[in-house]
Amino acid sequence: MNNSTKNRLTDKAFQYFGIFNTFLGLIMLAVFIFVILQVGLQRLDWDFLTSLPSRFPEKAGIYTALIGTFWMLLLTIIFSVTLGVSAGIYLEEYAKKGWFSKLLEINISNLVGVPSVIYGILGLAFFNRYLGLGGSLLAGSLTLSLLIIPVIIMTTRESLKAVPKTIKEGAYALGATRWQTIWKQLLPAASGSIVTGVILALARAIGEAAPLIVVGALVYVPFIPHTPMDDYTLLPIQIFNWTSRPQPEFQVNASAGIIVLLFLTFLLNGISIYLRNKWQKKVKW
Repeated sequence: MNNSTKNRLTDKAFQYFGIFNTFLGLIMLAVFIFVILQVGLQRLDWDFLTSLPSRFPEKAGIYTALIGTFWMLLLTIIFSVTLGVSAGIYLEEYAKKGWFSKLLEINISNLVGVPSVIYGILGLAFFNRYLGLGGSLLAGSLTLSLLIIPVIIMTTRESLKAVPKTIKEGAYALGATRWQTIWKQLLPAASGSIVTGVILALARAIGEAAPLIVVGALVYVPFIPHTPMDDYTLLPIQIFNWTSRPQPEFQVNASAGIIVLLFLTFLLNGISIYLRNKWQKKVKW
């Protein structure tokens, strides 16, 4: 058996192994979703969505956690999209190519793989204690923004790189400035990929519990937040609280909360797919 035959057999073995792992993962995911739906749908109703937390499982709801999640999502969008997209544009279009820019690229790539709890420790030290924000929504949203900003920066840069250079060269040839070229040509052409990356990053953020617990999110909040400085809880934290309770009824509540969280995650992913396909049909190079 020659080397080329051995290489082909090895490639096929890895291919089949990857297909088997993917199939096994899909089966496990399907079983998990089936069990969650079977247990949680019996508790999922309008009262569950609009009720405050309670020590009685039949009266407990996710209203405060749901409002806190929407608040957190809104504030995180404001901070992360503004800073992440701006930084990506600067690094790709304005920063001089040299050792410093390469160092920034390496560090940003490394930040994507940092465990989320590390961002929670950073938020606790800087936002909570140094800036005195305490366990507020503002401190939590800033912490989550730090978590997903590297992802948004990388997405923005890759989206701008994917735009054909002829578009940029044509704009310069017609007398457009650098900013006019970026604003009128590059960003509209890359907006589909940028928005997709931002939404996927936000989908990851709303499922995080560890960094927010470190920052100071509460597991029991009997009121809804009204300002960014209020205390809060989120769906992942509420689910964690219920799963730690010994009563089996709270496990049913946790399953219903997981269904709501999965729905929000799938909704964000669906929006990202829709917008990506829409922009791909609209922008033709």
